[in-house]
Amino acid sequence: MDLALLRTFVTVHRAGSFTRAAALLGLSQPAVTSQIRTLERQLGRPLFLRQARGVRPTTTGDELAHKIAPHVDALLEIAEADLDDQRANRTLHLAGPPEFTALRALPALTPLIVQGLTVRAAHGMAEDLFEGLGAGHHDLVVTTSRPRGRLLAATPLCDEEHVLVAGPRWAARLGGAAVVRDKGVHALEDLPVVEVHESLPFVSRYWAAVFDTKPTAAGAVIAPDLRAVLSCVAAGAGIGVLPRYLCGDALDSGEVVALLDPPVPPLRTYFLVVRAGSLAHPHLARAHEWLLRAAVSW
Repeated sequence: MDLALLRTFVTVHRAGSFTRAAALLGLSQPAVTSQIRTLERQLGRPLFLRQARGVRPTTTGDELAHKIAPHVDALLEIAEADLDDQRANRTLHLAGPPEFTALRALPALTPLIVQGLTVRAAHGMAEDLFEGLGAGHHDLVVTTSRPRGRLLAATPLCDEEHVLVAGPRWAARLGGAAVVRDKGVHALEDLPVVEVHESLPFVSRYWAAVFDTKPTAAGAVIAPDLRAVLSCVAAGAGIGVLPRYLCGDALDSGEVVALLDPPVPPLRTYFLVVRAGSLAHPHLARAHEWLLRAAVSW
C-alpha cells in the first residue's frame, strides 16, 4: 500500500476536510480527492462520508486511522530528521497571547535560537489562532483554551495565578488588604477598573471565583494588553486583576499592592497546541519539549 496515500488519509482524517488537508500537504484538492478514492478502491470500502462542510470518517475510516496513524507519524519523523540535518536553520511559527509570548515563551526559546532556530511570532484570539494552526499558518500555539476535533492536540503547559492589585494610593484609601479581606466585595464596589476588554474577563473571572458574584463597576480604562493594564494600575488609574508572572516584579518593588490573598487563588491553565502528528518535525518537537521543560519553573 502506497505510503503517500496513507499519509494523505491520516491528514484528511485529522483535518475533517479535503480542502484543509490539501493545504497542509501542499497538494491540490483534486489530488487529495483522487488519492482518497484510490485508497478506497484498494480497500473496497468507503473511508469518508461527504458532508456539506468537510467529511466525516466511516467506522472503517476510524479503525484504519487508529491502526496506522502512529506508524505514519513515526516514518515521517525519520524522514524529517534527515531533512532537518540538511536544513539546520528551521523556522518555528509561534502564536499566542502577546504578554505570555513576550515574557515567557520567546525568552524560553532563546537557547534554541542561539543554536540556529529562527522564530516568527504572531498574536490573536484563541479561535483565530486555532484556525491559523489548522491551516498551517502557525506551527505551535500557546493558549488558555482547549481545541476541539482531531486535527489539533493540546498539552498542558502551566498554571497562571491571578492577583487583585491596585496602586499604593488606592490601596491606602481602601485601608489595605485587611479591610478587603474583612468586607469582601463590598469594599471594592464602584472602584474604577482597568481591563483588557469591555466584558472585564479577568475581573469577572476573579469575582466569580473569590466572591461568587459579578463586578458592578464598568471599565474606567480598557487597553487590550495586560502590560498596559499594569502600567495604568501602577499609575493610580484603578484596580485590576493580573497574572502573577506579569506583576510579580511590580509587587516586589511596591509599584502595585495585592489587595487580597485568597486561600485558593484563581488559576488559568495554558496549553501548547500543535497539529496532530506535527511533532514528527524535529525542530518543532525540540521547541515543544523546551517550553515544557521551562514551564516547570514558571
